[in-house]
Amino acid sequence: MTTLTQDIAIADAQATRVGWRGWVALVVLMLPVLLVSVDNTVLSFALPQIALDVEPTATQQLWIIDAYPLVLASLLVTMGVLGDRFGRRRMLLIGATGFGVVSALAAFAPSAEWLIAARAAMGVFGAMLMPSTLSLLRSIFTNRDQRRLAIAVWAAGFSAGAALGPVVGGILLEHFAWGAVFLIAVPVLVPLLILVPILVPESRDPNPGRFDPLSVALSLLTMVPIVYAIKEFAVHGTESPLPIVLIVAGVVFGVLFVRRQNRLETPMLDMALFRRPTFSGSVLVNLLSVIGLVGFLYFVAQHLQLIVGLSPMQAGLALVPGLLAMIVAGIGVVPIAKRVAPRVVVPVALSFSVLGYLLVAVSTSAGALPLLIAAFVSLGVGIGAAETVSNELILASAPPAKAGAASAVSETAYELGAVLGTTIIGGLLAVFYRANLALPAGLPGQAADTARETLAGAVAASNTLDDTLGQALRDAAAHAFDAGVGVTALIGAGLIVIAAVIAALTLGGRQKRVPAEH
Repeated sequence: MTTLTQDIAIADAQATRVGWRGWVALVVLMLPVLLVSVDNTVLSFALPQIALDVEPTATQQLWIIDAYPLVLASLLVTMGVLGDRFGRRRMLLIGATGFGVVSALAAFAPSAEWLIAARAAMGVFGAMLMPSTLSLLRSIFTNRDQRRLAIAVWAAGFSAGAALGPVVGGILLEHFAWGAVFLIAVPVLVPLLILVPILVPESRDPNPGRFDPLSVALSLLTMVPIVYAIKEFAVHGTESPLPIVLIVAGVVFGVLFVRRQNRLETPMLDMALFRRPTFSGSVLVNLLSVIGLVGFLYFVAQHLQLIVGLSPMQAGLALVPGLLAMIVAGIGVVPIAKRVAPRVVVPVALSFSVLGYLLVAVSTSAGALPLLIAAFVSLGVGIGAAETVSNELILASAPPAKAGAASAVSETAYELGAVLGTTIIGGLLAVFYRANLALPAGLPGQAADTARETLAGAVAASNTLDDTLGQALRDAAAHAFDAGVGVTALIGAGLIVIAAVIAALTLGGRQKRVPAEH
């Protein structure tokens, strides 16, 4: 055990347990967690209505979803470091105010371009919210056992919020226009702005060192090109050399970022954390798990509404059992994690997620709604448990003064996973959809072009045709979409298997408590 690990363990053993005030503060801090994670997936269910209203292209559809988590992922580390320096509670309050204002603007977006820009601005303020919540928990719950439970609630809320997005979106879209999915931010954030100054103490790094703007620039120049390259490759394939150029540029800037952090006396991000197998392994588990979760929701939302024919509310309610399973698994794994090694708990949990993906491959092709619901339950059990354990390990591996930076790394993995979930799974699904689409004879040229873009485009085009030709187009689009889902579901299962293997190799054994008197 390293000296730092011993120091952390001793501090945990000596820490005072918090009373009711700390748990009420946890409830308040869950408000932005639920809001930001809901916002990651709520558009999956609103997207069909948005597609019919503002008529985005296939690429714009992906950008409407991905602009928010892309900006969020790019800025999380920066905002986490700023929170450590200037105050985590202060960053939380600034982020909440900005997020609420921009969300209201997004609700009335008149075009796809406007909506993409609003989503990007929401990402800026969302990046202020998320590191603050987890790092404030680190400062409030200094006792390891209490902190493990608090992080379990946080992780369950984070994961369940992603699943709650379609439910909330479905209920709202049943009664209101699609802009309502953005307006929910206002009533959630108003009580946050009132209660946080009362219940949550300010915390910051007492010795933050010099702020380095060049490190901020290098971190952005690393992440944005790589994620954008993956998106371009998924949509356009090898038609252009741009994705390769962007990936090379991102890798070069990434190397420069790492080298600079290793040279700085007080780095923006302590790269020594990544040399700890538990820390780096937990980050990768987070990343791959969220890719699996968000990718699943991306295609299931469209299947339920545009193929099965459920209303948005019905489709959202169909996912409630999986949502509950995710919450129960996230909290229920806490006593298990105290007694069983993480390298065992996480792979076993993720095996349920693999089963979920295998079930979805069968349920979409067979059109069996109960199988699809069971698939999400199985997926939710695995993701909920794995996220709780991995997030606690990430935060426990870092010294308290750097809680914001460590939290930001954890959430960067989550948000990058949200981007890659729609980019990889959604992009591949678009490729397979176009490859398998056999348009019926006699289709007008404009309708054919629209149908080739997306499933929503095909459904919209079918409504302009006579009944026979329209039904033929819907059937062809449904067949092509579900054929693509069958392949992408297997890819999603493969990603979860990789996460399970990484967990088994890196997360190590059960950590023993170090007595205070040592």
